[in-house]
Amino acid sequence: MARISGSKSSSLFFISFLLASLVLVSSERVARPPIVRGLDWDYYWLSCPRVERIVRKHLEDVFEKDSGVAPGILRLFFHDCFSQGCDASILLNGNGTEENERNHPANFGLRDEALQAIENIRAIIRVQCPRVVSCADILVIAAREAVRQFGGPDFDVPLGRKDNTIFDIDSPDNLPVPFERTDVQLSDFFEPKNFDATDLVALSGAHTFGRAHCTTLFNRTIDTNPPIDPDFKNQLEAACPKDKQLINTVNLDIRTPIQFDNMYYINLLNHQGVFTSDQDLASNPKTKEIVNRFASNQNEFFNKFANAFVKVSQLDVLTGNQGEIRKSCFAPNNKKKSNVASVVEEVVGIATNM
Repeated sequence: MARISGSKSSSLFFISFLLASLVLVSSERVARPPIVRGLDWDYYWLSCPRVERIVRKHLEDVFEKDSGVAPGILRLFFHDCFSQGCDASILLNGNGTEENERNHPANFGLRDEALQAIENIRAIIRVQCPRVVSCADILVIAAREAVRQFGGPDFDVPLGRKDNTIFDIDSPDNLPVPFERTDVQLSDFFEPKNFDATDLVALSGAHTFGRAHCTTLFNRTIDTNPPIDPDFKNQLEAACPKDKQLINTVNLDIRTPIQFDNMYYINLLNHQGVFTSDQDLASNPKTKEIVNRFASNQNEFFNKFANAFVKVSQLDVLTGNQGEIRKSCFAPNNKKKSNVASVVEEVVGIATNM
């Protein structure tokens, strides 16, 4: 697919902000924010102390083969938590006749490789810690790793979530949409979940890596308010011809597309945001100063992102006696596992113990 580069007209502006933004992330972990009742920073300290190391090691191998799985996992995390809560309901398959959360238009383009990575990790962990670690917790740890392993902040995540046994096919209606303006995003999607303007801008920074399907940015080249760099507009149109709208994708960050950094905000200041919802952050009075701060100070962005990530990870969680620890991330425990799934788990277990 076409790869978009920044325009020449903004090169000097880019360089000046690049120099200002080279504040390297501290080697210290981001401070821990408050957590909800039922979660704990050391939840698996006794029952499965190696869980985070297992996730980290497995994903190192996955990301080395396909870096695109990292933003895929991060998107899977957000879409799970913002829909029905951080309960791994997005991983549940239907029974063959019913829809599931992933069939919702808002979840178009979720990567199968990201889904499978979570299930593969579950199978590995279950061999060492049977029926202890939830798919919901694995997804949270994996999303944190997707950020950390591509240059983003290193931070702790509270654990102790249980998996849901059901899904709501309409719950993705709660997801922010890429063509809405900042005021609508805040009033309709973020403020009802107790997120403020800083949280919105920080979480939008997840678009500092990954790719977008052309179908999600059709209006960006038609409506020039918020403003769009002319050369960037031409590049988007070339990358997304009408006959390839359903299959083509573009980089969300035109400068460092496989690095988790603050270049996303520098793109916005150059009017090179891929989504309308992104670019409007640099124009709206409630958010434009935050965009400027994050563009010039990567450490501040990293700290605010980590705090907002932890807040997202605690949305409507199931804890204690609620929910269950799934035997398969794709099905509740009362659903019989397929022969294929059983064989896969057995093979993974044998390989892990070798």
